[in-house]
Amino acid sequence: MNLFAEIRNLVVASLQNMQAQGDLPVGLIFDAVTVEPPRDLAHGNMATNAAMVVAKPSQKKPRDIAERLAVLLAADDRIESVDVAGPGFLNLRLAPKIWSGVLAAILADTKGYGRSGTGLGIKVNVEYVSANPTGPLHVGHTRGAVFGDALASLLDFAGYDVTREYYINDGGAQVDVLARSVYLRYLEAHGQEVAFEDGTYPGDYLIEVGQALKAQVGDAYIGVDEHVWLLEVREFSTNAMMDLIRTDLLSLGVKMDVFYSEKSLYGTGQIEAAIEDLNNKGLIYQGILEPPKGKKPDDWEPRQQTLFKSTDHGDDVDRPVQKSDGSWTYFAPDIAYHYDKVSRGFDQLIDVFGADHGGYVKRMKAAVSALSGGKTTLDIKLTQLVRLYKNGVPFKMSKRAGTFVTLSDVVEQVGADAARFVMLTRKNDAPLDFDFDKVLEQTKENPVFYVQYAHARISSVLRKAVLLDIAVDDGTLAAAHLASLTDIAELTLIGKLAEFPRLIETAARANEPHRIAFYLYDLASELHALWNKGNDKPSLRFLQEGNHATSQAKIALIRATAVVISSGLGILGVTPAQEM
Repeated sequence: MNLFAEIRNLVVASLQNMQAQGDLPVGLIFDAVTVEPPRDLAHGNMATNAAMVVAKPSQKKPRDIAERLAVLLAADDRIESVDVAGPGFLNLRLAPKIWSGVLAAILADTKGYGRSGTGLGIKVNVEYVSANPTGPLHVGHTRGAVFGDALASLLDFAGYDVTREYYINDGGAQVDVLARSVYLRYLEAHGQEVAFEDGTYPGDYLIEVGQALKAQVGDAYIGVDEHVWLLEVREFSTNAMMDLIRTDLLSLGVKMDVFYSEKSLYGTGQIEAAIEDLNNKGLIYQGILEPPKGKKPDDWEPRQQTLFKSTDHGDDVDRPVQKSDGSWTYFAPDIAYHYDKVSRGFDQLIDVFGADHGGYVKRMKAAVSALSGGKTTLDIKLTQLVRLYKNGVPFKMSKRAGTFVTLSDVVEQVGADAARFVMLTRKNDAPLDFDFDKVLEQTKENPVFYVQYAHARISSVLRKAVLLDIAVDDGTLAAAHLASLTDIAELTLIGKLAEFPRLIETAARANEPHRIAFYLYDLASELHALWNKGNDKPSLRFLQEGNHATSQAKIALIRATAVVISSGLGILGVTPAQEM
């Protein structure tokens, strides 16, 4: 049940009625017509911009359209009243019976309420984390992991066919550096003194890897040239790091469907095939790039390169894909990887990058547009930095990693649930302050506590009701006399529950899972407000002594609230609290 969609359908049908009666011209497009919660709930339950949308193409005053539309809407038994506001907005107040229907619908389909067919089974690939396999995941990766995972869950909830994917960057020089660093730890495991030069990885996390390498090969690599051991140690080290990364992700509740190796693109013809596809489309040529901005001409050495005409697909400049010496640029395997995604039949691609990858956005979008002939869309979501605090002081160091706070540090200190929720309390492209102490506070200012406390409070009422022999199964609650819920605080809470299906659709279309966290905080606020009002007004308390029927109606309201909180937290990857 999507109440907002139902009323929007009513609004559109009324506009079509006005067309049939000659009040509006034919040929109007109603895609921009919205029905949404009003900014001020005192004005009603819903508001629509319909008259404003059709006024200009109809060459009529929006208020004149609004007044006629109001008459048609008011004739529907779902609408209690319609008011024209300002230049032509319409505020709608719904009939009381509608609110009973919302609760009954939630309790009749506790797993499905809010789920949507918006996605229409569209195949979406969400690539996230994709950290270099050179060390443990740090707090920046944590934010990308949480955001990507919640986005994938949101899209799945909205009816998309979602694949979660991790791109293993195991084809570049950084993996050679990893192998050399592990080799030093291997020598150390044999009792040798070693020195970590600049450019190597000195973190303690490689000590166990070096010891494991010693256990596997003994002293076979002692005193031999690098070319003897580099490839084997590189593969051993990469596998060890990916095992560590998988473990860290699981501790955060993140499970990938696909781990795709960059190395698999080399020597297999896949890079060549992708570049040839672009060449066949007339998008590859030999040329010399203009000097980068800010470089003096005498600092710039022009050279012939193989270029991708990315400017034909919205990029600022054309991009090199092959150097003058015949080696591939970093961009070439990225093109091949996305060519593979397109070839796998995905309709939409979403890449979650760190903020430092902003320069890749236009070139990657150009590549996907060119490779798919414009049929596959690519949305790149950038996650901004996380600023860590502890006791109000910046918190920066991890002994195990050597230079940064790891994902496992975060989970160990605050738990996966708190970490995930807080990481979603800001839009992905806004910086996030993460204070370890505040995350554990039991106050309204701590959003994860506030939402979890609402669910725990409801669970406590349900447990007490069972002890009082009040039936609280969903079927019984759905059949209760729900029309008895008439207080403004009760109706406001129901109205917030009615927003959930609309929220899922809008958040999924925008690829913005943080909207779920914001909504849950607002929903918890309404629950706590009703609870507190009941402290002063006994008739609003959920358990009415000696009156099971009234109690069941009130319990139906909070049980429906728990269902929505649980569903929303499920999308965020957070376990609802049963008690606190």
